[in-house]
Amino acid sequence: MLKFLERKYQPLAPPRIFYNRLVKCFLLTLAIIAFSLAMGTTGYHCLGDLDWLDALLNASMILTGMGPVSPMTTPVGKLFSIFYCLYSGIAFISLVAILIAPIYHRFLHQFHLEDEGRPEPQPVRPDVSTDCTNS
Repeated sequence: MLKFLERKYQPLAPPRIFYNRLVKCFLLTLAIIAFSLAMGTTGYHCLGDLDWLDALLNASMILTGMGPVSPMTTPVGKLFSIFYCLYSGIAFISLVAILIAPIYHRFLHQFHLEDEGRPEPQPVRPDVSTDCTNS
């Protein structure tokens, strides 16, 4: 999955590596946002008959969850708008997950390292030496 995070029994990464991970995740989210805006702007321009600036405005407003600015007049533009809105919702949730993943992982890994020195509780086993049959 995320190969750049430390494993269960590895020590906690130093702050420099942690901040480097945060920057990488932030750059990944910027790349996804740029791709999403390019896709939305091109779609609104070609399929929705909007000029480039209005198409960018519509794409950015939908991507941020604010809603469309210019109404779609063509059926194909309306269909594109529907699918771009659905894509934008999924993209937003994914971007939040990408940004939070290293922070959440470090938080959980820190708790795991604190518990590592404690002995494992032994399971309680029933006493098998008693005989249940009557002789």
